[in-house]
Order: sequence, then structure tokens, then C-alpha cells
Amino acid sequence: MKKYNIKLNNKVYEVEIEEVIGSNTEAASNGEAAATITQSSRQAPAVSKAHTSGGLTIKAPMAGSILSIAVKVGDQIKKDQTLMILEAMKMENEISSPVDGSVLSIGVSKGDMVIAGIMMIQIG
Repeated sequence: MKKYNIKLNNKVYEVEIEEVIGSNTEAASNGEAAATITQSSRQAPAVSKAHTSGGLTIKAPMAGSILSIAVKVGDQIKKDQTLMILEAMKMENEISSPVDGSVLSIGVSKGDMVIAGIMMIQIG
């Protein structure tokens, strides 16, 4: 694990990067799903069980800008439904739902700059 300081919008963030060999996904040490980048530009978000509500928390898989949000609080959603578009490295990445459920909360807005790991949507 290597540590780096990254400056984004005049804020300095300390990040740790783990090299993954032989696979494009790796379970994170805290039990959360790691992000996966596929050729179709669909982004598999980091997902964790929410401790307070029993739902799932969709976290930003990488730093970027929220281009659009396709759902609102209370919407019923299906597995693989597009929830939002995250622009990162000049690519538009679809963030899709890993499960069926309903949107409990949305932690970002259109135009927001996000860093990897920030809570974007909670599904119950």
C-alpha cells in the first residue's frame, strides 16, 4: 500500500493505493466492494451495507463531477438501472444500482465535484 497526497480544488487529500495484479477487482480491506472499470464505461460503484438503515450505500468509485442524476428520493429502482452519470478523466461513467430497491437518500447534486469513497446514494 502506497500513500500519496493529492491536491484537488486547493484541498490536499491523503490517499492510499494498493496494487492489484491479475484482476481488475479486489476486495477492499474493510469489506467494501472495490470499483471496477469496464470497457463499456459502466462504473461499478463501491457498495457497503449502511449501518443505520440496513440499506446499501453507493460510494463514488473515483473522483469526478456529477453530470446528471436520473433518480430522486423515494423512486423504486431495479438492479442495473442507471442512477447517475459521473464524469472522470473526460469519460462519462454510468453509476448503476447493484440491487432492486428504493432510493432512501441522495448525497450529491448535479455539478458536484466528488472524491472517491464519498456517499452518493443510499438504497433500501
